[in-house]
Amino acid sequence: MQFRFAQRYFIISKRCSILLLRNIQRVRTKEMQKNLGKIKRTVEEYVVLTVATLILVVGVYVFKFPNNFSFGGVTGLAVVLGAVLPTSPGNLTFIINMLLLVLGFIFLGRGFGVKTVYVSVLTSVGLSFAERVFPMDAPLTGQPVLELIYAIVLPAFSAAILFNIGASGGGTDIVAMILKKYTKLNIGAALFLVDLGIVVASCLVFDAQTGLCSMCGLLAKSLVVDNVIESINLCKYFTIICNDPEPICEFITKELNRSATVYQAEGAYQHNQKTVILTVMKRSQAVELRNYIRMNQPSAFIAITNSSEIIGKGFRGFN
Repeated sequence: MQFRFAQRYFIISKRCSILLLRNIQRVRTKEMQKNLGKIKRTVEEYVVLTVATLILVVGVYVFKFPNNFSFGGVTGLAVVLGAVLPTSPGNLTFIINMLLLVLGFIFLGRGFGVKTVYVSVLTSVGLSFAERVFPMDAPLTGQPVLELIYAIVLPAFSAAILFNIGASGGGTDIVAMILKKYTKLNIGAALFLVDLGIVVASCLVFDAQTGLCSMCGLLAKSLVVDNVIESINLCKYFTIICNDPEPICEFITKELNRSATVYQAEGAYQHNQKTVILTVMKRSQAVELRNYIRMNQPSAFIAITNSSEIIGKGFRGFN
């Protein structure tokens, strides 16, 4: 009797141990997958940060520095100071950025932005490296308007990518963070006045053409950044009114891997019962859905609107 009891106890204990080990293994597997996912996202983010920063370096070094364009920011200040001090704008950018990073650590603490530190250091090192390896003593084309366009578009495109993943180029952004923390100033207005002061200084240091080009660059920069950010995040919002929603919903969920909200509605004129489908998707998917509805339910009514900010599962989270 005691032997049977001991045998049953041993079997039950063994099964419990096996179940416990399996549960532990499942938890560890989930944790490993979660950690691998975080590592993958971090690596992807820093690859994007690096590419965006290199675009910024090309725009500043190839088009901004040789033409003495100084429409704000640390690089603009470096251009002006480079004309009156015995050193290059690239070296001045490095010095100013390092000083601002030190101020950031002092006034904002160590956690004021790892991505910002990375971009700021990479920009400074990249410009200094470019000056030594690819020296440019004159503008690339001799056409200031053409080069002004590239001097605006490339850094603005880079800034839009950085802002879109929660980073910035450092520099005057660090000053903005400090002012926001310790004062009640309007940060946007304060930074615009600083940039405007740099442009005015460029008019005094260089000629009128350079100053006017810098003023145009200052005014166009923010518009380009906003438009690029909207283009990157642009999604299509569909309102579909139809009689047979099942095939459309199946196409949305199975083929496009999206979801939709469905509800019943009544027409105001004939009081017919209709089904309304609401869904949001990327631009490429929107073309597929529109073509599918056109081919299979041409009588359906479709309203498509642009949206530059969609927050939720499948799109992006809150920053």
